[in-house]
Amino acid sequence: MTATVYDDRACCLGEGPLWHPERGQLFWFDIVNRQLLTRAGERQAAWTFDEMVSAAGWIDRDRLLVCGETALWLLDIETGARQRHLAIDLGAGRRSNDGRADPWGGFWFSSMGKEAEPEAGAIYRYFGGRVEMLFEGISIPNAICFSPDRQWAYFSDTARNLVRRVALDAETGAPAGAPETFLDLAAEGLNPDGAVVDRDGNFHSAQWGAARVAVYDPRGTFVRAIGFGAPHTSCPAFGGPDFTTLYCTTAQQGLDAAGLEAAPQSGMVFAATEAGRGLPEPRVLI
Repeated sequence: MTATVYDDRACCLGEGPLWHPERGQLFWFDIVNRQLLTRAGERQAAWTFDEMVSAAGWIDRDRLLVCGETALWLLDIETGARQRHLAIDLGAGRRSNDGRADPWGGFWFSSMGKEAEPEAGAIYRYFGGRVEMLFEGISIPNAICFSPDRQWAYFSDTARNLVRRVALDAETGAPAGAPETFLDLAAEGLNPDGAVVDRDGNFHSAQWGAARVAVYDPRGTFVRAIGFGAPHTSCPAFGGPDFTTLYCTTAQQGLDAAGLEAAPQSGMVFAATEAGRGLPEPRVLI
């Protein structure tokens, strides 16, 4: 299975795709250029922020919660107005990275050093009006996503080729134990970036540098891979009317002139139809 270009606006560092289930609209980020982009049908739009932004969750039909360097922001989709919802302190020289809403209405997000300094990153959860640090000492935290039975949260350290999972409290969605290894991809030289879990519990992992999204079953067994026309696949998301289309952001970052010439679609958003059976993202409760 291979994917085709969905949106040809090339991002330096595409990330954080989100299909808004009430609007039928895809949102994603170009972190380096401080932009949130969107497309609905043939209609395209983009918003530029004063800081790097990287991940979002939907609150209602007209508002998104957007995660940036210094705050969680409220964005009005229709007017473009944005409001600081809650200040966050990620530490000097750090920015936000991956993020996704959890089934309890919380929002998990990660931080990392702007130069990807070793162990400078962490994972946080916004829930009940406050932010709590969950895990730290991660170099490039990605792949925040949740099993459909609400039993597990997943996250990766791309720099260490590891995907971990942690059990969740059934009532609150908070971590209920220590993280354990789900995938160790070091021997294969694979770099697990963003990920999403489908309704059957399969883990869809964008693998930076490998031009693919690899699918693993709930036990961590490799099932198949979907090919993309860009080496740096960064994050997938299910969408479309029946949530069977897998969208994936990609990046130009890390490619020299020869690399960009060899892969001119790098940075674009791709779509693979009939790629799995996804689920709508839960709303964020603020």
